[in-house]
Amino acid sequence: MNKGIVLKNDHLRCCIRADLGGSIVSLEMDGRPVLRAVEASNITNARQAGSFALVPFSNRIAHATLQWMGTDHPLIRNNADEPHAIHGIGWQRPWTVLEQSEEFTLLSYEHRADGGWPFAFDASQAIQLKGQELHQTLSITNQDTKPTPVGLGWHPYFIKRKNTQIEFSATSKWEMGEDKLPTHRVASTGMHQACSNLAIDHCFEGWVDTLKIEDEQFAIKVKSNLHRLVIYTHPGLDSIAVEPVSHVNNAINMNVLRPDLENKYGITVLEPGESISAYMSIEIEKGSV
Repeated sequence: MNKGIVLKNDHLRCCIRADLGGSIVSLEMDGRPVLRAVEASNITNARQAGSFALVPFSNRIAHATLQWMGTDHPLIRNNADEPHAIHGIGWQRPWTVLEQSEEFTLLSYEHRADGGWPFAFDASQAIQLKGQELHQTLSITNQDTKPTPVGLGWHPYFIKRKNTQIEFSATSKWEMGEDKLPTHRVASTGMHQACSNLAIDHCFEGWVDTLKIEDEQFAIKVKSNLHRLVIYTHPGLDSIAVEPVSHVNNAINMNVLRPDLENKYGITVLEPGESISAYMSIEIEKGSV
């Protein structure tokens, strides 16, 4: 029975399963869940967890085929019957614990080219509690012999209560087709509304710094240096996914199709040995709704 790694301080308790994608199984403040919670010993994959890292890409790569430098690379369809590759591969691989203390842990994953991703890389996650905040850093280094495309992000699921409200600013969002791939970008100022009957699965661009989630229990601020957000929920779900990400859904293949818009979709190309990092913080206070 794997009870996971437990970080805790006077306010927060965070449970992590390094062996299941380095995922955060649960995050609690004063004994109350902030993220959707599953018992650490009952979880069987990171998609059941409260949050997991997205590396080396976020969201979907269309039809599980990566188009890069004139070559099509077939990828594994890694989410049941869905035809696309989704959320990178870090969430499906075991991570190694490099450091651990009462309020901090450092995890690593070393990838060698395989059917899930054709390029070698190293990744690390630092997870730390600071007072009433959870801080995370995610980094990736290209260990391949050629330039490779990469992206980063997180996939936390916040509990959706009766009076939960969400608020953030943006400049645009991507409309989605029935195949769950982006079709075109439209203007958007973001969101400021109740979540109970919300049905959404969109990537927003131009997000700057802070998203707020508030209800009768918590007032939460999510911050990141990544400027895109994927928001996903529907009325039948008791959670809302708030995903700070570096790039648009299917961005790698979109760049290939529209080279005149290179880098407009947020993909980073790393030369051998180069690295990028991102951070996300979750600050939690008592609610006032």
